[in-house]
Amino acid sequence: MSTIRIVQNDNLPEVTLTLTDRQTGDPIDLSAATTTVVVKFRALGGTTVLSTLTCSKVDAVNGVVRFGFPGTTLDVPAGQYQGEIEISFNGQILTPFDLLNFTLRADF
Repeated sequence: MSTIRIVQNDNLPEVTLTLTDRQTGDPIDLSAATTTVVVKFRALGGTTVLSTLTCSKVDAVNGVVRFGFPGTTLDVPAGQYQGEIEISFNGQILTPFDLLNFTLRADF
């Protein structure tokens, strides 16, 4: 998976993802009203979740979601970070195996 490049202290970058079934490659249908998707954001090698970012459904039937970095989410040291996607279907959790990779560079 490619690395998402972001800048320290920004709060406007948005990331759009298409969630697919690893076995079939088909999009994961997120259209159920009770389906929520979040990204848990942490430092590479760390165990503490720094932020939980709520995704909005852009095209739910085709598994397309978008998330941003609100407030002071990116007010953290420059470096390598990871994101774990968590999909909740009516309280049942599906966590895709692959992690998101982020490189956060220092702001000027």
